[in-house]
Amino acid sequence: MPGRDRFLAAFTALLWGCNFLAIHATLTHFPPLFAGALRFVVIAIPTMLLVPWPKVKLRWLIGYGIGFGTLQFAFLFVGMKAGMPTGLASLVLQASAPFTVVLSAVFLRERLTAWQVAGILLAVAGMSAIGWQRAEYAALLPLLLTLLGALSWACGNLCLRKAEPEHPLRFTLWMSVVPPLPMWGLSLVFEGTAAQWESLSTFHLPALAGMAYTAVLGTVVGSGIWSALMRRNPASTVAPFSMLVPVVGLTLAFVLLDERPTVVEIVASAVVVGGVLLGSVRRRGRQDTTTSGCTSSTSTSCGEIRPARMSSA
Repeated sequence: MPGRDRFLAAFTALLWGCNFLAIHATLTHFPPLFAGALRFVVIAIPTMLLVPWPKVKLRWLIGYGIGFGTLQFAFLFVGMKAGMPTGLASLVLQASAPFTVVLSAVFLRERLTAWQVAGILLAVAGMSAIGWQRAEYAALLPLLLTLLGALSWACGNLCLRKAEPEHPLRFTLWMSVVPPLPMWGLSLVFEGTAAQWESLSTFHLPALAGMAYTAVLGTVVGSGIWSALMRRNPASTVAPFSMLVPVVGLTLAFVLLDERPTVVEIVASAVVVGGVLLGSVRRRGRQDTTTSGCTSSTSTSCGEIRPARMSSA
């Protein structure tokens, strides 16, 4: 994975780590499913009017919109509203990384190197240690809902990989057209119109600022970069960088929300960082020589060893 792409992946993790505080602020005022619908409406309307179609197969766009957009945020928002602490949510959601690796190996036939496996196992061990320390603060239902969100994200990652969009940002923006109607429908069933109108009839600046952050920086900027990285590199190489998100989320939750990590959590966060770095490093030498003729980053036979550098959209 090129150094530039490693930097972009880490920057996306920073944006998404901050995203959890923005979600926390949003859910203090808006019902969770309705908040999810509104966040995507803000992007969907200008997208349909101004952004060209990304020229991908419709089924992969819908699949990404349902997995990454609708189900991930429906489960995550409801889980956080039900009591999942902000820092812990940022950790548990990153189970999407090992989910993505397993699903990519099964359905996309992406081969894993020993370095990737070692790095992922190390990062998962760090996440498990943090989760074990923090699990006492969350009930079982919020944990399960957040894990379902992680699995949904992983399914979306596979649809993104299959779509191979030439214009990742356009693809990300058009993905936002999918979630509003199903999330609004779920909100009608489980939250009701009274809760929706009450949240709209009162002004709450922190909630509105949080929604703006999740829409613009969390979705447009963060997901746009992520889409480009997934197009240029194997999913199993990019996905582990999402494990950096809980490091940011736990730190910010400690500083701003007084969610205090233990010594074990701090050490385990460092282990997560080490695992991500180890999993992203490719070995030089004989493998590079034998794969120097590869020209497509979508080729399973060469993608995991030396993904081709492709121009960004």
